[in-house]
Amino acid sequence: MTNVTQMNETDRQYYFMEKASGHVAKLGEELGRRPTCCVTTFGCQMNARDSEKLVGILEKVGYEIIEDENADFVIYNTCTVRDNANQRVYGRLGVLNGYKRKNPHMKIALCGCMMQEPEVVEKLRTSYRFVDLIFGTHNIHRLPVLLKQAMLEKELVLEVWSKEGDVIENLPSHRANNYKAWVNIMYGCNKFCTYCIVPYTRGKERSRELDEIIKEVEELKNSGYKEITLLGQNVNSYGKDLNNGTDFATLLEAVAKTGIDRIRFTTSHPWDFNADMIDIIAKYDNIMPSIHLPVQSGNDEVLKLMGRRYSKESYLKLFDMIKEKIPDCTITTDIIVGFPNETEEQFQDTLSLYNYCKYDLAYTFIYSPREGTPAAKMEDNVPLSDKEQRLYRLNELVNKYANEANQKYLGQVVKVLVEGPSKKNPDVLSGYTEHNKLINFKGDASMVGQIVDVRVTEAKTWALTGEQLESNN
Repeated sequence: MTNVTQMNETDRQYYFMEKASGHVAKLGEELGRRPTCCVTTFGCQMNARDSEKLVGILEKVGYEIIEDENADFVIYNTCTVRDNANQRVYGRLGVLNGYKRKNPHMKIALCGCMMQEPEVVEKLRTSYRFVDLIFGTHNIHRLPVLLKQAMLEKELVLEVWSKEGDVIENLPSHRANNYKAWVNIMYGCNKFCTYCIVPYTRGKERSRELDEIIKEVEELKNSGYKEITLLGQNVNSYGKDLNNGTDFATLLEAVAKTGIDRIRFTTSHPWDFNADMIDIIAKYDNIMPSIHLPVQSGNDEVLKLMGRRYSKESYLKLFDMIKEKIPDCTITTDIIVGFPNETEEQFQDTLSLYNYCKYDLAYTFIYSPREGTPAAKMEDNVPLSDKEQRLYRLNELVNKYANEANQKYLGQVVKVLVEGPSKKNPDVLSGYTEHNKLINFKGDASMVGQIVDVRVTEAKTWALTGEQLESNN
């Protein structure tokens, strides 16, 4: 007899996958076809990577993966960074309920960050009783067990761990792209910025072992992948919890030495970004010269209220160091306007910083309180009209410098990882340069998944246009 309790967690989940596959096969017999499943992802790259694992598990137990939510099993992998993300999920649940009334075999599951909020779970239990399964961010690997329970029981199956567990390796995964891949290097965040819910939904920082990461990268390279993005809520703090001297610079160099064509990483926190990391990025050609470095505000008092742990001066010192050692590095950022107590003068500091940095791009947001965060307890005392006006003025700078940055590439030959046809024109190919610039060009469809040389013929604010060089044919 199999003793499940003596297995490691990975083997245990494979054991339950076998058990769940029997129930899926039985459902298939009743339906007269292979059961279908749809996984819908809300939110960030971390959620997208989690969904790849969910799909991998569901394929393993026998589901046919489809994009139509009118399926036998639907999973919403949710985001809760902003309240409107929650509202989107609630709105779409009504549609799923309509499908379920017509398909008595249908099961509906919700997982991800939104499920880590007790008030959300309670609302689902009382107002959305047709939901069959709820689980959180810390027990995604337990899907085989939970799926089996949901198929056998008529009552809601609920398992949301409030505390993170160990990192579980080697579970099935279905990559969403054949040429680019996400690679988790760590989970959780210890920064506790006052406006951010992530540390409460993703837990404390847990780093993967370096050997496991390198093994995954090498497997991806051997499978033909051209680009990987190292993922973490704060990649720069990688290794701090391992207590073995390994840090993000060490990891970056080890990944670079695998020889994979392109390496990116996201997201960086300025507090943990150091000279060693910059030196490694500058040293290796396969680490892309493109860094996302969120600043959030250009005023020290606002930064302190945000809990960001750095000053405008220290941020600019880091910015200058990056530009000095990697002159052609593209730098993008995040900025929040209208944070509690932000004055016009303080906002002017943000504009001043932006004029200094001349970012290639910025993701800008109007502050809105996020329940469950320390900032939500502050008085939201900046009028909405002021927030909107500040966002407009900031975005004028964003557009100006984005266009100026792109104009520098006019006439240059850039290396492009071709991703496929453009969304707007199937006769045009689309891809990204080493500096993470979107470029569209006419070219041979056989180049999809390859890195090719393209000459930039037109530069717009948000994208480039080019022509494929004949040498690529």
